[in-house]
Amino acid sequence: MIFKKRTFYGDEPERQVADHPAELERGVAHLLAVTPGLDAADVTVTAKGNTIVLAGFVATEGEVFRAEEAAKQVQGVAEVINRIETVTAR
Repeated sequence: MIFKKRTFYGDEPERQVADHPAELERGVAHLLAVTPGLDAADVTVTAKGNTIVLAGFVATEGEVFRAEEAAKQVQGVAEVINRIETVTAR
């Protein structure tokens, strides 16, 4: 299989600037997915301007804290509203 560099009519496609809400959501979701000690499978990320809203469920209070701290690390995020709840084993 051969992979070619992505182009659009011969030019490299433009990336959205980091403060675009969809790009912020993508960046935060990616960071949550790779944060050690955090299972973010049941966490949703929504951007309202440069404010990130985290919602969903995790297993421990430590994961709630790690998710919020990770979201704050993404460039362009001004505020994080953390609505993540802990839930016991289902």
